[in-house]
Amino acid sequence: MTTTAGTGGAGSVLRGRAQQQDFRSRVRGCLLGGAIGDALGAGIEFDSLDAIRAAHGPRGVTDYVPAYGRRGAVTDDTQMTLFTAEGLIRAHVRRDTGAWQPQADVHRAHLRWAATQRGWGPDERVRDAGWLAREEWLYARRAPGNACLGGLEDDRMGTVQDPKNPGSKGCGAVMRSAPFGLLADWDAEAVFQLATECAAQTHGHPSGHLAAGAFAAIVHGVVRGEALEVSVHRTLGMLAGRPGHEETSEGLRKALVAVRQGVPTAERVQSLGEGWVAEEALSMGLYCALVAQDVRHGLLLAVNHGGDSDSTGSICGNLLGAVHGETVLPPGWLAELEGRATILELADDFAMELAHGPGDRSAAWLARYPRA
Repeated sequence: MTTTAGTGGAGSVLRGRAQQQDFRSRVRGCLLGGAIGDALGAGIEFDSLDAIRAAHGPRGVTDYVPAYGRRGAVTDDTQMTLFTAEGLIRAHVRRDTGAWQPQADVHRAHLRWAATQRGWGPDERVRDAGWLAREEWLYARRAPGNACLGGLEDDRMGTVQDPKNPGSKGCGAVMRSAPFGLLADWDAEAVFQLATECAAQTHGHPSGHLAAGAFAAIVHGVVRGEALEVSVHRTLGMLAGRPGHEETSEGLRKALVAVRQGVPTAERVQSLGEGWVAEEALSMGLYCALVAQDVRHGLLLAVNHGGDSDSTGSICGNLLGAVHGETVLPPGWLAELEGRATILELADDFAMELAHGPGDRSAAWLARYPRA
């Protein structure tokens, strides 16, 4: 099964230098912002709001707290997001050969992530692994979801028609799906469809994969210059005709309604859910991005609750970074962020591949993103 409709021509959106620079800033902002939100929530992911306030004061956490042996540590949310982006780069590189099956390329990228959860470090015997799978810091278990691990324990690729884990609607697919929205030259429906199909590789419940598609579509809108709320309303229209959309659509509507209910508080965030399931995580992260006074305010709001703090923080950070670009991200949080150099490197490669499109591939580029 391939996604072909409306992918657009290289350069139709990213034609000029200013547009390319803006796009690169938004890609960097999206990936780094998501990682910062992930790291802010990592140390309190399994704590109640009362426990967070008891340990960190009435405002909750206001900075990184130690997780996995350090400050600024990221979780599986960021790990899988990076491999999603890498899979999309490799899909575009392979398109030059006439082979165009981005679902398969993303699936293979997620299998490379799954290998990092089983091994002690990079296996140099694996041909065509690419550079990201050789980053030793990624070989760390950071509370990955059972659906992600189970869906990737063999090579069979789930589809919307025949998904892996058909009953799962955990947030493990939505939290990794921002990179689909960074396909700025694609048609919005194609972005939505590809994200949905790739989510079904691990999360088969309609809410599990439709929330991923909706998140990607919202990111896509803001990367192309739409206001965040406008992008949400457009995405609701895309959702309406899809079977099983009701929970995801309701989650988006709840976020929009909550914006108009008064001053943002942790209790208001918690009224949207706990974030363990996809539509709740999307609703909570989106709400925090919509009401954010600035990036710091939005991200702290997104993590200080008694639920899946790293995932809601990651979603909020992806959105705020895509809206505003990298320059709004707090320098202190960037300085301590685990894997910052890798995230920046991947973001710039993604922006270069999307901005410049097909053409002659150097040996160095093909070593980084093998076609095989």
